[in-house]
Amino acid sequence: MTALLSLTNVSKNFGGLTVINDVSFDVPAGSRMALIGPNGAGKTTIFNLISGVYEPSAGEIRLEGQEISAVASRSRIGLGIARSFQNIRLMPHLSVLENVMLGQQARAGSLTDMLSPLRRSKWRREAEDLLDQMGLDTFPGEVVATLPYGIRKKIEVVRALVAKPQILMLNNTETANLKDFLMKIAASGVTLIVVEHDMSLVRSLCDHAVVLNFGEKIYDGPTAEVQNDPHVLEAYLGTRHAGK
Repeated sequence: MTALLSLTNVSKNFGGLTVINDVSFDVPAGSRMALIGPNGAGKTTIFNLISGVYEPSAGEIRLEGQEISAVASRSRIGLGIARSFQNIRLMPHLSVLENVMLGQQARAGSLTDMLSPLRRSKWRREAEDLLDQMGLDTFPGEVVATLPYGIRKKIEVVRALVAKPQILMLNNTETANLKDFLMKIAASGVTLIVVEHDMSLVRSLCDHAVVLNFGEKIYDGPTAEVQNDPHVLEAYLGTRHAGK
C-alpha cells in the first residue's frame, strides 16, 4: 500500500524531557492502524503531533508527501486529518443534527456561508444523509445531552466524518462498542488510526500496529503477530516473559 501519512525520525521534547524519541512509521492509505503501548508510552503525544497540537522538536510529518509539521492544527482538518477525543466534545445543548453540521465548517469556510438561505439546505441534507448512512437517523432533532454515552460517541465520530477526512484518528474511544461502526467507516475508504488497550479488539479491528514504549517504537507490523514479539512482551509483562 502507498503511504498516506509518514513520520520520519520524529522526536518531541518538553524542556529537558524527551517524550518521543526518533520515531518513524508509515500509515498506508486505507489501512486500520492501532497505536498501542503501556501507559505513558507516548501514544497521545504522537496523536497530538499528527493532529498539529504539538510541533515536532525534530523530524518530519508528511501527508501524501507534503511536509505538514508546521501546519496549524485547525488547518489539518482541511488537509484531511480529523480526530475524535477521549472526552466527548459535543455541544450538549444543541441537537444531533446541529452538532454534526458544526463539523462542516472546515469545508464551508464560515458559519455565514453554511447558514445562508441558498446553501443551508445543502449542508443540512448532507448531514442528514451521513447520519442515515451511519444508522443514526432516528436522533437528528434530539438534544445531545439527553442521549446515552454510546450514541453521543458515535455522533462525535460522525461530526468528524462530515469534514470528509482521509484519516480519522480515535483516541481511547471505547472501540469495543464501536467496532462494527468503525469497520463500516473503514469500508468507505477512510484510513483509521486508533489508540486502544484491548488487544483482542486490536487484532479484530486493525490490520497493522505500531507499539511504543517510553517514547520509542518497539514494533511496527501486522496485528496478528504483535503479541508474539519479544520486545512487546517485555514492555507489557517484563523481561522474564520475553524469551518464552
